[in-house]
Amino acid sequence: MSIDAEYLLTCLLMLPLFSSVICFAISPRKPSIWLNTLVSGALLLAAVSLAFTLFAAGSPISIMLGGWEATLGIRLYIDGLRSIMLLLTATVGFATAIYAHSYFTDKQTATRFWPLWWLLVAGLNGIFSTGDIFTIYIMLELIGISAVCLIALNDSQNSMNAAYQYLLVGLFGSLSYLFGVALLYRTYGTLDILTLTDLLVENTSTYLAMAFCTVGMLLKCAVFPLHFWLPAAHSNAFAPISAALSALVIKAAFFVIFIFWYDLARDITNTLANNFLATLGALAVLYGSFKAFTSPRLKLLIAYSTVAQIGYLFLVFPLVEASPEQAKVAVMYFIVAHACAKAAMFMAAGVIQKALGHDRLADMQGVTTKLPLTVLVFAVTGASLIGIPPTGGFIAKWLMITLAVEQGKWIWVAVLFTGGLLASAYLFRVLNLAFLIKDDSAQADTSINAKYYNLATMSSAIVLAFVTIAIGLNALWLTNLTSSLG
Repeated sequence: MSIDAEYLLTCLLMLPLFSSVICFAISPRKPSIWLNTLVSGALLLAAVSLAFTLFAAGSPISIMLGGWEATLGIRLYIDGLRSIMLLLTATVGFATAIYAHSYFTDKQTATRFWPLWWLLVAGLNGIFSTGDIFTIYIMLELIGISAVCLIALNDSQNSMNAAYQYLLVGLFGSLSYLFGVALLYRTYGTLDILTLTDLLVENTSTYLAMAFCTVGMLLKCAVFPLHFWLPAAHSNAFAPISAALSALVIKAAFFVIFIFWYDLARDITNTLANNFLATLGALAVLYGSFKAFTSPRLKLLIAYSTVAQIGYLFLVFPLVEASPEQAKVAVMYFIVAHACAKAAMFMAAGVIQKALGHDRLADMQGVTTKLPLTVLVFAVTGASLIGIPPTGGFIAKWLMITLAVEQGKWIWVAVLFTGGLLASAYLFRVLNLAFLIKDDSAQADTSINAKYYNLATMSSAIVLAFVTIAIGLNALWLTNLTSSLG
């Protein structure tokens, strides 16, 4: 089974890299729609096959590349959480690829998009499959460079400023993480996560290394108050890029933090540090929700919603101490539910922006009569973000609230409930405007460009919205895969 897994992992890591080179070499006069669709489908098939292989094995899969020992070699390591992250990347990536073909009508922009897109996917798959902390740094750099260039594809001055700010923040975050990695290597002489887990002890060097690595990832995660770069980057990028940044890239940074705190240094973390991260998360929920409610543009509202939703993930750290396995399942479920919902929401927003020629909320009265399917997708994904059954967002919040109640940590329960109410306020604000028709002039403002509103454009958003409901109706297979395989 390890041989099969090795082939599947090779496909997940190398196929996007080769595709990037091929897309770069292809002439703009030769559309690569079939190539990109085929590669996206192959990656999804490989991720699904890997999940079945892992489940059949009944335990995590560890592969040392080239047969080297852990001290020198690079380990590929797949457990339940990592397998689901790879499957999530492939699923959202496939939907985004289909959406991008309809979204990018300009061949020059599409030609620049695809090589960068496959580099981004390769970096994400690398982070979710490696068991080496320095390889994580390399993949973070690959993600950062491709994400900056993708944001800058929109030639507006706002996009350029957002890309430049993203570049600087990413650079500081990567350097902070790299310094922490250097401290760990200097202290313990290895970069392998499984080996470090057995060696880590409480000392000044370890605490400094953890602090530098965590701060670096908090910058990339855009948790409050380090969120300042995210709204501009996500709201000014093209819709497929915004979907990937919110659904996947932010989750990769959180994944690194969680792996460090949950796997690597679980025995040396303490209640004070866990509560500090949760406090940052609570502030993110409150601040992000307030800014979303007061945002004048739809994509900016969704971007600030990401700031708020990411905050929920950090509420899990105080819950890990008493119930580590249950907390891991809750984190996994929230990541999947939020990624699918937020990707679909950004896709719907992209259709609205293309069809109307703007995303100003004040001028969206009555848009439901023109774009009913798009508003329906927005409503379904919004219900998941709020936590309304039977969506995946409801299951995710229920798992977190249950853990917090069982442990008597009522302040985090209050934050979870308050966040749901605030999310309903800013999302119902959009839906209220979408259904509101004041007069004939308001209807005139919602005239649309019909070529951007069709089933091909909306298919990806519809599928992801359906997934948010499906994982709410059947939660067992995700929770079983995560909890049974560690």
